[in-house]
Amino acid sequence: MCEIIWYGRGGGGAFTAARLLGIAANIENRYALAFPTFGPERRGALVLGFTKLDENKILDRSEIAAADFAIVLDETLFSNDVIDRLKPDGTLLINTKDTSKYVSYCKNVVGLDASALALKILKKPIVNTAFLGAFAAVSSEVSFQALENAIKKDMKASLVEKNIELLKNSYESVKR
Repeated sequence: MCEIIWYGRGGGGAFTAARLLGIAANIENRYALAFPTFGPERRGALVLGFTKLDENKILDRSEIAAADFAIVLDETLFSNDVIDRLKPDGTLLINTKDTSKYVSYCKNVVGLDASALALKILKKPIVNTAFLGAFAAVSSEVSFQALENAIKKDMKASLVEKNIELLKNSYESVKR
């Protein structure tokens, strides 16, 4: 089973990304479970999203304690908790211009200046689909095409084109 924790802020799309990843896995005939954890927090507060992907039916519905991937949508959310919940051989994907400050915490660090990409393409700092593209670029868990189809299937028609453009740009940026 592949387990992913998404670290975001309320209203920033962390749970939407977790859910879209699950939809993409379902498109590829895999099992997925996606769920958030948050309390009565307001917009901007920490929100965790969880995605579990597997070839077999997923029966464990508990929070992820040891993730294969930690995806940090807002660099200011990076903390020891992120590293503590990441497997020793796990991968950290983080919204940053400079990964050098994270390599001492984790041997597999992938940085993406998703905020700049999102502002350029969406005209808003919403980076969730950028990190779906980055995830597809660094993992073999789901294809770019399945993510594109998940966006088409689940997002409002008015949001699809720009989010697919962001997905593609981030995928290509990380894949290099």
